[in-house]
Amino acid sequence: MGKRKEESISKPGSHKRQRQEYTDEHSDESNEEENSQSSADSNFSLLSSVGEVGIIESIQLKNFMCHSMLGPFQFGSNLNFVVGNNGSGKSSVLTALIVGLGGKATATNRGSSLKMFVRDGETSADISITLRNQGRDAFKPEVYGASIIVNQHINLDGSRSYRLKSKSGTLISSKKEELIGILDHFNIQVDNPVSILTQEMSKHFLQSKNEGDKYKFFMKATQLEQMKEDYSSIMKTKENTCIQIEQGVQRLEELKLLYCEKKERYKSIGFVNEMRNHLEDLKHKMAWAVVGEMEKEIQPIKEGIRAEEGNTEKFVQKLEECQVKVNEAEEKYKAIQDKLITINEEAQALHPQCISLKADVQARRKAVNEAEVLYNRFKTELKRLGKDDEQLHKRIEELKSSANQVSEPEKLERQRKIAHLREQLKAFHDEEMMIGQQVDQFQQAIYKCKEEHARLRREDCDVKQALDAKQKQLRELKDSKTNTLKRFGQHTPAFLEAVETAYKQGRFKHKPVGPLGAFIHPKDAELTLAVESCLKSLVQAFCCDNHSDERTLQLLMSKYYPHGFRPQIIVNKFQNEVYDVRHRGVHHPEFPSVLTALEIDHAVVANCLIDVRGIETILLIKSSRKAREVMQFNRPPKNCREAFTAEGDQVFERRYYSSDYLRPKFLSRDVEAEISHLEKEIENKKSQLTASQQRLYSIENEIRQNEDHLRGHRQHQKELQIKIRTTNAEIADLENMEEHQSVDIRTLEDEAEENKGKMESVKKDMQQQSKKMEELKNILQVAEKKFEEMKEKIHQVEEIAGPIK
Repeated sequence: MGKRKEESISKPGSHKRQRQEYTDEHSDESNEEENSQSSADSNFSLLSSVGEVGIIESIQLKNFMCHSMLGPFQFGSNLNFVVGNNGSGKSSVLTALIVGLGGKATATNRGSSLKMFVRDGETSADISITLRNQGRDAFKPEVYGASIIVNQHINLDGSRSYRLKSKSGTLISSKKEELIGILDHFNIQVDNPVSILTQEMSKHFLQSKNEGDKYKFFMKATQLEQMKEDYSSIMKTKENTCIQIEQGVQRLEELKLLYCEKKERYKSIGFVNEMRNHLEDLKHKMAWAVVGEMEKEIQPIKEGIRAEEGNTEKFVQKLEECQVKVNEAEEKYKAIQDKLITINEEAQALHPQCISLKADVQARRKAVNEAEVLYNRFKTELKRLGKDDEQLHKRIEELKSSANQVSEPEKLERQRKIAHLREQLKAFHDEEMMIGQQVDQFQQAIYKCKEEHARLRREDCDVKQALDAKQKQLRELKDSKTNTLKRFGQHTPAFLEAVETAYKQGRFKHKPVGPLGAFIHPKDAELTLAVESCLKSLVQAFCCDNHSDERTLQLLMSKYYPHGFRPQIIVNKFQNEVYDVRHRGVHHPEFPSVLTALEIDHAVVANCLIDVRGIETILLIKSSRKAREVMQFNRPPKNCREAFTAEGDQVFERRYYSSDYLRPKFLSRDVEAEISHLEKEIENKKSQLTASQQRLYSIENEIRQNEDHLRGHRQHQKELQIKIRTTNAEIADLENMEEHQSVDIRTLEDEAEENKGKMESVKKDMQQQSKKMEELKNILQVAEKKFEEMKEKIHQVEEIAGPIK
């Protein structure tokens, strides 16, 4: 199992590695034996140590099996025999060796669990094994020193812990992975009968006459049995993967069919656009029809004006004066309008430049990052070449100090092998560098895909929330077909019943009124969205006569509405008559106010909306163009504060706000149309969600593929590193071969010169790359400065345009 110290006859200063790791192991050993025999006659008295690692120096047991204290046993460097009477502890030492180096309890044939090795009456057992760690193949000699001490503590419950110490007793590690690494480095296989042969295994092997049992022993000793089990596991994994691929193909076909169905449905929706265009044409015709009727009404008025013109000279003079003022105002308005158009054109011209500058900044930043990556790669390459140069010079000095000479044919053959191996080593290094670049590319691709995946996740979450809100609104609309109060909230009917019950019980002085939207009805259906945009949350509000009733209503609301979603409560003294607002309300011959456009069932509701929202001073104008003319191009009508369009836009004298509402939610009379519209929106959201999920699935597949490629390249990189170490070891073996000839150092000197040239080339590349990186950084700073200046310019233009608007 362990590596014992061997004796060989050789010249002073020449050493061999104690084990070979390549396929030509037997041929090398035979050559070694021949060389040893040929040199034995001349230098028999000189000995050198071959195996200096993995040798068991000592073992000590405490409370292990039936021994309270056994050892420490100090072993020699050569063959050791452990003898003694029955029960003296020979088998315990062998069992402790297996268990102490991480073996399973079943491998010892002495017990099925570790707790069986704890001595009766004790709570734990300890095993201490010292392994030699000397020579060139030592494991982390700068950490562990000349020996590695493996301490194992076994508890009564069957658990165990490791403590790996240096020769001085310093704790280095307590992880089993470190112990496995040491055993792998020393090539110690505790579960292999060739390394450790227990009594039961040897008895079974010697007494068995069945060739099958011997073959099983051979399979286990050569670890072919483990390889067979691994192969079976791999084949099962392969079968499961093939099944998953077939299922994925079937799913893909289903998705293709679903895509075709959705595509046909999308084509059918195109008919809706034609109907919408037809509706716009009808609206235009209707507008012109209204113009024709108004012209007919104006004609008699014009005739009356002509008849009265002779008697209205003073009015004509006044009209001319007003006309002069109007012309001046129109010229002023035209100048402002031209200035606004100029500013808007300037802003629109600046936006593409801003986008172009932003793209240029991003490209420059990417170029700087790539230059930095390339510079760091040159820097790493220079460090590696420096280490290689140092090792080459060190090796040349060692070879120059050697005074041995060898025969010319052997010397040439060895030089040829070394040159061939160095060519392989160079090819491995080049391939490793290329693999490293590909690994960087895959990492960048994975990073970009993950960023895109996170963005799509956020969008998917937003779409799901919007879909849930639409579905909730659809349920409320469907419920409102049987109970209109449910349009104001799912709990509204039950809450109103509770208010009615409380009023009958005398808890209210006056019964609260609400929701206010249940008492108002637009006279013109086209103005429904305008009314909702004007009233907003007041549609769901309640009105109380006094603060005492308000507190009682708040208490009732807390039982039916969650906190933060309770309707507004307005305290306003109840009156049976609607306020007289004829003197403070807006009056327009063509457009109604909100008050006159509504049928209000309750005087309290009308008074509440007048006090809180001032609905008598708000005009409703269907056309946004007409609304601008009334409110902004001319002086607003008397007592008019604002106006709303049919699309829900809010228009002030100097401001215009677009509506957040697309369709009415509470006051619409055509519930079926609203349900149909919501169903279409839900279908669109579902389609959008499906497309988003497909894109997510595609990106996840791309991430998995890139990660698989990355793992494969990293595995390939590890294999290349193993090949590089192996080739270096072969070169070292050839250079350190025990021969009666000196080593020609010309090749190494040439290689050192070549390595020096490479270092100079890399330094030159680093300087060029550094200059390029500085230039790119300067260009990036200039681009960022231009981009900031453009953003500031756009901001200034917008600030100038704001007051003009």
